[in-house]
Amino acid sequence: MTVSRIEAAPFAWEFDPSRTALVCIDMQRDFVEPGGFGETLGNNVALLGAIVPTVHALLEWCRARGMLVVHTREAHRADLSDCPPAKRLRGNPRLRIGDAGPMGRILIDGEAGAAFVPGLAPVAGEIEIVKPGKGAFYATALGDILRLKGITHLLFAGVTTEVCVQTTMREANDRGYECLLVEDATESYFPEFKRATIEMIRAQGAIVGWTAPFAALCAAA
Repeated sequence: MTVSRIEAAPFAWEFDPSRTALVCIDMQRDFVEPGGFGETLGNNVALLGAIVPTVHALLEWCRARGMLVVHTREAHRADLSDCPPAKRLRGNPRLRIGDAGPMGRILIDGEAGAAFVPGLAPVAGEIEIVKPGKGAFYATALGDILRLKGITHLLFAGVTTEVCVQTTMREANDRGYECLLVEDATESYFPEFKRATIEMIRAQGAIVGWTAPFAALCAAA
């Protein structure tokens, strides 16, 4: 076993790359690009687009070390049978899940908007999880995949920090995984929400997990 050490908050995080996976959450066009679901909710998607280069660099860093990489997409069936009305009808967006938008039907699997941002798609051998909810463990095979691969530690990146990323980290924490959020490879439409989420994750002795900037991973011993 080869153990690496990252200078993280609230204290150093140690991991074996052979038993660690990167979980890259929902880096898809509907959230990151103009015309997608995120923008229909009134958000400034440029905030999310700004992290694309760092996420790409993180993917390459993990690939170079032979680590398992998991990509998630939040997307629903065309008939919306996996999208409860409580989710679809919430709020007053310009377009709702399933409605036709500039990149096809909003958050529907197979439509252009539900695809990954260019440059961030899985490569051969990587895992793609299509999830109907916020957490990546809900109604997916993620838990079984990680168990069968012998994974014990998880790196997290993606969007949005306080919703799908935090939900999945908390799900992972409850399942016994040691988790680290890469701070500059995640983002929110609301900067104050990102800051608060990072503080919540690492409070009380890493109650949910650790956080560190990508530079700390690059300097890992």
